[in-house]
Amino acid sequence: MDSNKFTPRLLGIVFVIQAVASLVSGLMSRALIESDNISNTMINISNAPGKMLGSIVGELITAIAIILLAVVLYTTLKKQNKIIARWALGLRITEVAVLAVSRIFAFSLLYTSQLFVKAGAPDSSYFHTLGSLFYESASYGYEINMLFFILGGLLFYYLLLKSKYVPIVFPIWGITATSLAFIGTLLGLFGIIGAFSVTAMALALPNLPFELAIGVWLMVKGFRLQEIKSKSG
Repeated sequence: MDSNKFTPRLLGIVFVIQAVASLVSGLMSRALIESDNISNTMINISNAPGKMLGSIVGELITAIAIILLAVVLYTTLKKQNKIIARWALGLRITEVAVLAVSRIFAFSLLYTSQLFVKAGAPDSSYFHTLGSLFYESASYGYEINMLFFILGGLLFYYLLLKSKYVPIVFPIWGITATSLAFIGTLLGLFGIIGAFSVTAMALALPNLPFELAIGVWLMVKGFRLQEIKSKSG
């Protein structure tokens, strides 16, 4: 099998899977969460457990795609700078670990929400305390996860820019999109905006069309073969 064709197609497929899974998961969770009202959030989650489970499964699919994407990007781009490529790979692996832990809190929020509704949704109960704890933990875990995603992405996109394997517009687009997401993540970590607020989503949104666009390009066009030959020559 020709690796010059297989590798970019695999990268393209994984880029698209990651983007779609992340989008679907985010839309499902966003429809349930009212960040300023934990009672309504738990009632929404209890009334639509399938959406919450779908969001969690979507994030786990995203995590698998991130690992595969990071490994393929590392093997493809390490010739540009092995140290930077290793850092990018390590950041992406850490991202997945944080994401997995944050989904444990999300699952705990689902279970607590169901108990809360079964108890008659009492006011000022310990369910509110537990629900708030799990929600805030999941939100904070998401922010930390995004931080590692952004840092790893910036390093990989820099190497992609240096490699010239794809048109220059793609790595520049990726660097710009992740930089905007970085601003949103910092605002979230400092408590200025919520993790699932409209502002945070707007700042992270440019990553979606970028991942879809570069994914489709790689599946259709692949790498610039002349660049691969010059690097190996």
